[in-house]
Amino acid sequence: MKTVIQLQDIHKTYHAGDVEVPAVCGVSLEVSPGEFVALMGASGSGKSTMMNIIGCLDRPTRGNYLLDGSDVSQLSRDELADIRNQKIGFVFQGFNLLARTSALENVELPMLYTRQRVSGPSQRERALQALETVGLADRADHKPNQLSGGQQQRVAIARALANQPSLLLADEPTGNVDTATSADIMGLLDQLNRDEGLTILLITHEHEVAEHARRTLVLRDGRLEAQP
Repeated sequence: MKTVIQLQDIHKTYHAGDVEVPAVCGVSLEVSPGEFVALMGASGSGKSTMMNIIGCLDRPTRGNYLLDGSDVSQLSRDELADIRNQKIGFVFQGFNLLARTSALENVELPMLYTRQRVSGPSQRERALQALETVGLADRADHKPNQLSGGQQQRVAIARALANQPSLLLADEPTGNVDTATSADIMGLLDQLNRDEGLTILLITHEHEVAEHARRTLVLRDGRLEAQP
């Protein structure tokens, strides 16, 4: 079966002057379609570097990264931008919504930048469907300041779904909300994984959040420590 994520001996080294600083050291990993995987690690473990590589925001120093069966390890920045837009939905700790635009317009935004142009009516229909999926169709015309923190994160998740990605990459998605709202957001990710079959990679340092995943990986000093 084709994997969504396949990392083959991934290394990432940064340079501070003449000093080489290894951030990721020989990581190999496979994530199959429909999996819900949590990646945990303390500050400095290489977690952010791994997220940047998997999210096609950065390239490995060496090793191969196959996303949906295609090697994206050494693509140009423009090619990586296309892959991100087509294949990956991002959910961050900060909601990153445009303040002066409605929830619907925020969700439509990724569709404006895809090469497979979506017509206006189809764009609106797809955005409304994404808002329906996250339970916010009745808030489509609301601006971010008219929504609670949990609702704003739901809009951000709907936006991540707009281009029907192969992978949802959630980086500390509950970091800016309270405990009750955190449980609500994680319940939504559970539902998307279970009911929609969405492949999710969750980056978190919170054990309670990681427990929602079906598999947990731990990074320490740039290496995978636990891989059940």
